Amino acid sequence: MKAPSPATALSSGLFALAACAACAATATVPSGHTGPAVAEGSAGPARFVPALYEGFDAGRALADAAYLDGWYRTPGAEGYDLSLERLEQRLREAGFGAHPRLELTVLETEMEDPAWTPIRGRIWLQGEDGAVTVLHSFEHPADRDRVMLPMHCPSGDAIGKPVFGLEDVQPGSILVIEAPANFRVLRRAARLGAQAIVSSALFHFTVDPTGRERHRDAIKFAKVPVGTEIPVVQISPASHERIREAARRDSRVLLAVRVETRSAPAVLRTLVATIEGSADGSGLAGDAVGIASHVQEPGAGDNASGCAGLVEGACALARLLQGGELEWPARSIAFVWGDEFRQSAQWLDHTKKNVVAGISADMLGQSPQETGAVARVERSQDPGALLPLAPDEHTPWGAKRVEESDLVPNGVALVARVALHDVARHVGGWKTAENPWEGGSDHDEFLQRGIPAVLLWHFTDFTYHTSLDRMEMLDAEELRRSCVTVLATALALADPGPTDLERYLASNELERELRVAAAEEAGQNEIADRWEAWCDGAAAWLREVCSSD
Repeated sequence: MKAPSPATALSSGLFALAACAACAATATVPSGHTGPAVAEGSAGPARFVPALYEGFDAGRALADAAYLDGWYRTPGAEGYDLSLERLEQRLREAGFGAHPRLELTVLETEMEDPAWTPIRGRIWLQGEDGAVTVLHSFEHPADRDRVMLPMHCPSGDAIGKPVFGLEDVQPGSILVIEAPANFRVLRRAARLGAQAIVSSALFHFTVDPTGRERHRDAIKFAKVPVGTEIPVVQISPASHERIREAARRDSRVLLAVRVETRSAPAVLRTLVATIEGSADGSGLAGDAVGIASHVQEPGAGDNASGCAGLVEGACALARLLQGGELEWPARSIAFVWGDEFRQSAQWLDHTKKNVVAGISADMLGQSPQETGAVARVERSQDPGALLPLAPDEHTPWGAKRVEESDLVPNGVALVARVALHDVARHVGGWKTAENPWEGGSDHDEFLQRGIPAVLLWHFTDFTYHTSLDRMEMLDAEELRRSCVTVLATALALADPGPTDLERYLASNELERELRVAAAEEAGQNEIADRWEAWCDGAAAWLREVCSSD
């Protein structure tokens, strides 16, 4: 996922009222989901959950995640391509590319920017007596400190006096800052003669929820503009303090960096595995549901877990279909892996299917105990994105501007909510949540094209986009549950059953009751009217999607 932005004030002025009290209808449903309740039943996603849960091999998924986590995975670079090859091999072993209804395709396009690979990096303090204190270093793609080099950082060696503000930069010095090394800072520091920039910036939510203060050793994964002139190195807050303390004790101490990277033209690949819909005369065979999981970014949770979980899910589903344990869906289901946003755009540009819904499978396996993250669904732009009323609450990712014209009613989030409930019921309880639309992953590509979509993810993960996002932060059972939710949602949309609509409409009325009552209690009659209109539109959309005509 891309970095979050601060909440944007809405022109309507409604966003300031987001803390309004919940109404009596607000509740946490028995499954542990903070959000609207759903109607109980065996229709919809419940038809698929038991088989998918039993067929999903969490051990294989974790093994694939560990392989991907061994690479930095920048678009078009070696780690990215080898990760795709691993996923492709797994899909072929499950029958994709061989079975007539299991298609496998690799889409290719020339990259505008060169593929960038970090080779090695090192940053150290050097005293007057020649004593060296290494702060961070890496030599291999799997090394923990690999994210010390932000994407597109140039190669270079530098040694000079550390300074801690732009006003102190002199030719030959090295600027050490707590803020991000953005374009303005990079340009000015280079013009003032800085040899390199060192940043210890972290997100405001990068705080260890366990109290162990592990975030003090976190290095943020970052990017710098293509063509950056001087080396940029990311460090931890703990290392920043060591540099400051060394400079305080000895004004002659030097800071040194050594950076080696490689940039080269490349072809960007996108992997697509498709389960072809039935040609049974239902009228749905020309439709498709898309699921995208991005490969790039060097994290285990973000997004080795999503890629590995989705490939195991696709393989498990293929096994169940070929073995006759599940029936082939009426609509096609396409699984897409590649570069975030661009992968979905490439598939949508390439497919001849009528895409009825999209799912972004991102950050699926984080351990709630280790990271503090909760499995959640992010809805499309609905009235909750205009004014979140309890139980809605934005995550630290932050709200973005939403106009009334962005509100196009659909029922994808409702089906995903039902799937979360059904998985929780199957396993005996599961803490989950949902949030209004915030944007930042492949669901946006679908939404911008008028295709209803949701994001299934885990947040707030304090290790997000840092060196701490490694395999020990994943949980096999959490990954299994999340992936079964993704698959059950897709199957429910792809293969509607005769009693699904009744359950969805009943769940839609439960949401209407909750949302309208919360708005009326807050004195927001306009929002209440918008929720009424949304639920009416969602019901119409669900009727259309569940129809076989």
